[in-house]
Amino acid sequence: DSIDSGEIHIDGIRLGGLSDTELVKFRNRHVGFVLQFHHPLPELTPLENAEMPMRIARMPAEERLPRATGLLERVGLRERLAHRPGTMSGGEQQRVAIARALVMQPDVLLADEPTGDLDEHTADTLHELLSEMHRESGLTSIIATHNPRLAAACHRVFRLEDGRLKEETHLRHRENL
Repeated sequence: DSIDSGEIHIDGIRLGGLSDTELVKFRNRHVGFVLQFHHPLPELTPLENAEMPMRIARMPAEERLPRATGLLERVGLRERLAHRPGTMSGGEQQRVAIARALVMQPDVLLADEPTGDLDEHTADTLHELLSEMHRESGLTSIIATHNPRLAAACHRVFRLEDGRLKEETHLRHRENL
């Protein structure tokens, strides 16, 4: 989508000034997406799904494989690297989508209900992974969620009410997300 008014700058880059090709390249390298409907590509393994953004960026295999494998292990899928998505639970597929979104070490993560299909323990593991990435690489996350535990872990929380964003000051937490 194009903006209606104003400007968007990420890491000193004015997005409105980029061509369509430059925007695609920018999104691939700087923005991770976790969609509410997270369906990984069914013909690819979790490892191949997680590698996809790096393949698009034409990164060499010797860089892709360890990075994708490491993220999939961090989200608890060490034993599922070669399985097809059709044989995996919704929560496992969601974790593949999370690994795919984070594998390029983006500046910004846009996530819609990233813990929707996860049990409480796995959701807590994801919270910790995101917190680590915020500390380690300065990741900024914009997360839409109904999960109060995830919201409470975030640095700032906004509620959409009557078409307007309102900050929830009572939910402000430490320096987590």
